[in-house]
Amino acid sequence: MGGSCTQRRRAGRPQVLFSFLLPLFYRALCEPIRYSIPEELAKGSVVGNLAKDLGLSVLEVSARKLRVSAEKLLFQVDAESGDLLMKDRVDREQICRERRRCELQLEAVVENPLNIFHIIVVVEDINDHAPQFDKKEIHLEIIESVSPGARISLDPATDPDINMNSIKDYQINPNPYFSLMVRVNSDGGKYPELSLEKPLDREEQRSHRLVLTAFDGGDPPRSATVQIEIFVRDTNDNPPVFSKEEYRVSVSENLPPGSSVLHVTATDQDEGVNAEINYYFRSTAQSTRYMFSLDEKTGMIKNTHPLDFEDTERYTMEVEAKDGGGLSTQCKVIIEILDENDNSPEIIVTSLSDEILEDSRPGMVVALFKTRDRDFGGNGEVICNIGRAIPFKIYSSSNNYYKLVTDGALDREETPEYNVTITATDRGKPPLSSSTTITLHITDVNDNAPVFQQSAYLVHVPENNPPGASIAQVSASDPDLGPNGHVSYSIVASDLEPRALSSYVSVSAQSGVVFAQRAFDHEQLRAFELTLQARDQGSPALSANVSVRVLVGDRNDNAPRVLYPALGPDGSALFDTVPRAAQPGYLVTKVVAVDADSGHNAWLSYHVLQASEPGLFSLGLRTGEVRTARALGDRDAARQRLLVAVRDGGQPPLSATATLLLVFADSLQEVLPDLSDRPAPPDPQAELQFYLVVALALISVLFLLAVILAVALRLRRSSSPAAGGCFGSVLCSKSGSEIPPNYSEGTLPYAYNLCVPRAQTNSEFNFLSSVDHCPTTQDTLNKDSSSVLLANFLTPSVEADKKTFTQQAPPNTDWRFSQAQRPGTSGSQNGDETGTWPNNQFDTEMLQAMILASASEAADGSSTLGGGAGTMGLSARYGPQFTLQHVPDYRQNVYIPGSNATLTNAAGKRDGKAPAGGNGNKKKSGKKEKK
Repeated sequence: MGGSCTQRRRAGRPQVLFSFLLPLFYRALCEPIRYSIPEELAKGSVVGNLAKDLGLSVLEVSARKLRVSAEKLLFQVDAESGDLLMKDRVDREQICRERRRCELQLEAVVENPLNIFHIIVVVEDINDHAPQFDKKEIHLEIIESVSPGARISLDPATDPDINMNSIKDYQINPNPYFSLMVRVNSDGGKYPELSLEKPLDREEQRSHRLVLTAFDGGDPPRSATVQIEIFVRDTNDNPPVFSKEEYRVSVSENLPPGSSVLHVTATDQDEGVNAEINYYFRSTAQSTRYMFSLDEKTGMIKNTHPLDFEDTERYTMEVEAKDGGGLSTQCKVIIEILDENDNSPEIIVTSLSDEILEDSRPGMVVALFKTRDRDFGGNGEVICNIGRAIPFKIYSSSNNYYKLVTDGALDREETPEYNVTITATDRGKPPLSSSTTITLHITDVNDNAPVFQQSAYLVHVPENNPPGASIAQVSASDPDLGPNGHVSYSIVASDLEPRALSSYVSVSAQSGVVFAQRAFDHEQLRAFELTLQARDQGSPALSANVSVRVLVGDRNDNAPRVLYPALGPDGSALFDTVPRAAQPGYLVTKVVAVDADSGHNAWLSYHVLQASEPGLFSLGLRTGEVRTARALGDRDAARQRLLVAVRDGGQPPLSATATLLLVFADSLQEVLPDLSDRPAPPDPQAELQFYLVVALALISVLFLLAVILAVALRLRRSSSPAAGGCFGSVLCSKSGSEIPPNYSEGTLPYAYNLCVPRAQTNSEFNFLSSVDHCPTTQDTLNKDSSSVLLANFLTPSVEADKKTFTQQAPPNTDWRFSQAQRPGTSGSQNGDETGTWPNNQFDTEMLQAMILASASEAADGSSTLGGGAGTMGLSARYGPQFTLQHVPDYRQNVYIPGSNATLTNAAGKRDGKAPAGGNGNKKKSGKKEKK
């Protein structure tokens, strides 16, 4: 029944290996499988064992889904035996028409792996059709004058069968006048002709009846008969003659219907009716007569219907020219149809993969398709291509068959599906093309790790937050599908203690929201860092980490704390001295405060809430430095009180207050007698009224003292000129200022008498000795009240000689710090606004105690504070080895009362040199000190 290329395989090769390798190398091993069948084969008949010819076992037939495909499915594969069976009746004449060779093209498709094989089924002709004449009777006319040997063409019979089964011979019944001649054309066609054997005599016999029989070459042969009736006419001895025995013409298949195709002409030498020629179709198939028409008078051939090269490439017809006398002649007309590019290519997808993994390797077959173009030659040659921006390519596997394979990496997250447009273009002019689009769906694999929206997170959380509140949310995305894209969150690392981590923060595994488990305190924990992980649910799971830094923001929950001036142990405020000659801008002291908050909440500002003399002092808004705004006037009180408020920059602001007691004096000895337990009047108006009353009282007293002095002088002139003694009674009064607690503990528990020499013009006030007879009510220093006694020596003689006294020199500069040792901004002479704060209140109080201890040494009568410059008098009290190097350096923050400079740690300024000036006179002689 057919041949198989499997006969070429080597004997002894294992069947399993052959069946695996055969689909891969089939094209290189053999030609298409050929089968031969007769037409009209019964349905279900076996054409051949296709599975065996392909090298497949019976089990592989169903496992690899062996099947055949064709345009018209006339065959099928038996799934049990692998035989190729007839599915429908095959009529060669219906399928192949007039083609000599009838072949059916099939494709065998197998899967796992996917491949195709070409099958050619040759349909062999059988003698299933008998010859057939177009007419049942043929009527002919012949002139009696026709010479013997003349031939009369007859219409041949037709037989759709081919080769041996087609027309083989013609026969007529025996008669004395006519014999049968068979003419064979160049194409093998056989045409019957009657040959006149002897002259005709119309008068003897008017007509002749013959029976023409046509036989085919089948076994047994089939035949057909036709009746021929010949009428004898009068003489017409010249038949028509065509200009050509054979006409050939080529026309385009796009020729419109009704167009002229060919003009045949014949001439006749006779005259009259015998020369009138008519044209007829002879020996022409019905299909040809359907497509063309012949004008009987002119011989013009026209097409009556559209021509199609794909249906019929060439038309052959016989044209007979017959004159009026009955003579005729024939010519052959061949009309060739020229192909035009009027058919677009067709794309037929034979197989398409349902699932394509995104990690598929390049070269994987995803689809099989073929192309078809009904045009001929270059018009039927097809080229296929696809777009360039897709990871696929096509290549031809065989004639007009193509494979669509992967040509690059696939990424479902970038492109979940591809619409691949396949375009087929022929080589015609102009070229025609067609396209089809197939959709390829990409299947997801877990190839993408979660990605956070930010590379790192910075979270600001205000302190005192409620526990359980959400402080941040991290978000990671995974472009994968299903479980591969489901992300969960967890904390994997932190700079906090592992045991304490869960008590600080937690994270929601589903939403990524970070919760605070407790209230944060900025002063205890300012920042911490977490490492969060996002993990998908793929297999294997992929993850990503991100750093989350949490900054605990400050709230204004701490009020400022005043470090200087500090209060005494009993809660009383300390005092600061100001030289009477202080110029505007003189640095008196500095209010030092700190705030435990940070940022704007710790930005402190200083404000004067209450002042004894508004306008006398100025306060630095940011530095807290108290400076003189103007020079001390005669009407200004020697004791001043400032109430300073320290506010931070928070909202709402918090504040603290500090009280400054300032005394204008040129020496410490001058200050001490004026101290009192009474605080300065807080009301400036009340203080002014007080000054007015005191002034009136003083004027009255001075007037009385002048009167008394005048009386005393007169009495003195009458008495002996003895040396004047000290006043017998000493008036003691209390100052309105408080004194430091060190003085009330016994440092200066003395009251002094003031003696006025009589005969000296340049008198001085000297402290002579302590007195114990002062009145207890006004003149005695109360140790428990932390105040000292001030000697009042208001006498008429003093007032009279007031202008003759020289101004007392400023206190000895040795008890103060040098310019390099004074507290304040390092190296600053003008009180710089900046400076660092003391570390704690203890250090500030320690430095204050040292300063007051130095003041005690000056009160004890020593000419200097001891130890020289740079020791603050500490070497005399605590030993020579104790210097400023042992004292914590708070000179940036602490201001010494009465100084207009700050301490510095410059080594060159601790050499004990005297200040440049403006701080008092140098140390006086010993004689003056004894006085």
